[in-house]
Amino acid sequence: MPTFNQRLGFTRYEADEYYQRALDAFKKRDFDAAIDAMNDAINLLPSKAEYVAARGFMFLEDGERKKALEDFHSALVINRYEMLAHYGRGLIAYKDGNWEEALAHFKDAYYADQQRPETLLYLGATYFQQKDYANAVNHVERARQIFEAAGDRRKSEAERWLRDITKALQKSGGGLLGGGGER
Repeated sequence: MPTFNQRLGFTRYEADEYYQRALDAFKKRDFDAAIDAMNDAINLLPSKAEYVAARGFMFLEDGERKKALEDFHSALVINRYEMLAHYGRGLIAYKDGNWEEALAHFKDAYYADQQRPETLLYLGATYFQQKDYANAVNHVERARQIFEAAGDRRKSEAERWLRDITKALQKSGGGLLGGGGER
């Protein structure tokens, strides 16, 4: 049975304040303060998958891969569609060169939130690693467009990926459809 505070939303409000503090500390790259604030938010609302996944991402950025994986797994147990948990698992798999696992997680992250250019960029990068240049160009270009519309400096990263994909295509002698550009 919910407590009086939970019924009035005080717990949620307080947890959201801790979450905001965590994000502010994270932006300043103060991982210890960010993780401490996330711990406080999670203690108040342990069933909020977004909080657990966010802490996992903070652990990942702090180089605590094992803790990050544990949090991503826990977040996916709470909500199997938690975008950030899939994105984080995809990043780890990508860094390990496990393209199939990375692709599966990035796809799940994309299905959960189709407006995240980071996910599109990594989907494209993963397709590039698999030499699926048509999908690579498609996803990276979509990410580039979203970055551009938002005035996000990561647009240049997407443009670098597009140049790399174009070079790989030229080296392979193929067009986007493969087979030397035949249609």
